[in-house]
Amino acid sequence: MEDNGITIWPDAEPFAFEGNDIGVLVQHGFTGCTQSMLPLGENLAAAGFTVVGPRLPGHGTTVKDMSTRTWQEWVDTADAALQDLLARCRKVFITGLSMGGTITLYLGEKYSDRIAGLMPINAAVFMNPALMSLVPVAKHILPTIPGIGSDIKDPSMKESCYDKVSLPAVDQLRKLMKLTKAGLQKVTQPILIFSSRQDHAVPPRNQPYILAHVASRDKELVMLENSYHVATLDYDKEIVFAREVEFIQKHS
Repeated sequence: MEDNGITIWPDAEPFAFEGNDIGVLVQHGFTGCTQSMLPLGENLAAAGFTVVGPRLPGHGTTVKDMSTRTWQEWVDTADAALQDLLARCRKVFITGLSMGGTITLYLGEKYSDRIAGLMPINAAVFMNPALMSLVPVAKHILPTIPGIGSDIKDPSMKESCYDKVSLPAVDQLRKLMKLTKAGLQKVTQPILIFSSRQDHAVPPRNQPYILAHVASRDKELVMLENSYHVATLDYDKEIVFAREVEFIQKHS
């Protein structure tokens, strides 16, 4: 498949599973693609839910393609998939890994009265402040830096992701994190937050921060003791799968 003449990786295609009247939006992370979320999507579908996993623009193609994309494009793509679910499902939940978790929170803030629950996994609302402050200038000097993907403890698993990170894209992520962090108090729906004890991509302190700043009365932080950042492909994936199904069933 192609996107504006750019070839999309075979394992980066969007996925969708038709199920009952409970919908779940499943969102992948920064520099990764739908491959990291497909097992979670399949498990949610096996539980009977209607599941949609879009591919964010600039992901699963080329680093050059990603460098031209904006945070608004990523959010708009997720929002379009969300609107499709809202139009045909009785209740809708959102889950996402890393930046997908950031988008989960962003959409939860925007549609606090329409989303039944949020399930961010190692979401990011801030990174190293000193380093991020350099990005707006550094992106004009150094277009890419070494990749941060495939942070997985299980050696038998690998994430399909870029081996380099576009600094213009990092600047877009910085803007999205800033907006999302500022709006956390708008999150009022039930939220289940997953946090890997060891995460080499997103500082784990993000998750307690999110827990403390959302306005949800029903909120829980689940610690993943045996996984790194890409928890959906790591040793604790079955915990994530089971807890998400349990959470959705409880609130639907």
